[in-house]
Amino acid sequence: MSSHHFVKEQQEPAVFILDAANIEFERISGLLEWVPTILVSEKALDRVLSWGIKIDVILASAAFQKENLQLLEEQYPVKFLTVESDDFLNEGLQYLLASKHEAVHLLGISHQSAFELQEKLGLMNLTMVDGNWKYYPVKSGKFKKWFAASSIHIHGKEGMPVEIKNSEGEILLPITYATMIEVPEGITEINAPGIFWIGEEIS
Repeated sequence: MSSHHFVKEQQEPAVFILDAANIEFERISGLLEWVPTILVSEKALDRVLSWGIKIDVILASAAFQKENLQLLEEQYPVKFLTVESDDFLNEGLQYLLASKHEAVHLLGISHQSAFELQEKLGLMNLTMVDGNWKYYPVKSGKFKKWFAASSIHIHGKEGMPVEIKNSEGEILLPITYATMIEVPEGITEINAPGIFWIGEEIS
């Protein structure tokens, strides 16, 4: 008896590549394993095309589309999504929400954009890949996870108090521009009165 994996439409997190300049394909290839919907901005397109992967939607200005109509044939069945005034992030997220996607990996986006994403967090699950770091939101303000001994980044509203507990003890500190903490191997708990993001280095 053969076994088949059935993935319901839109169940896999989409992959939205805003800028591919600092992305090594090997590091993100795992995200593409289940053939997700892939959105690419015009800025990232050349590099992503060099990876030889299937692209579903190219976000581009009207001028870019006019100059690159051959892509519709070369990358069939790709489609263009027109973006005005360089608002690639919001246009792409609106498209994904309209097409019933519940989750997306945002690649080539600065973790500083986390605050622009706050209002979308109630609508879909978002993770960000910024260079060699992956960030995910803690919407409840309560977080508990086993880590190998490593550094993690806590990103949130400047000055928000966070409580960190692990085998080394307990500490309360305000979030600053880049709160980087060393965590020992084992369970770390982090609690805060609002949404924050955890950044982990991609191995």
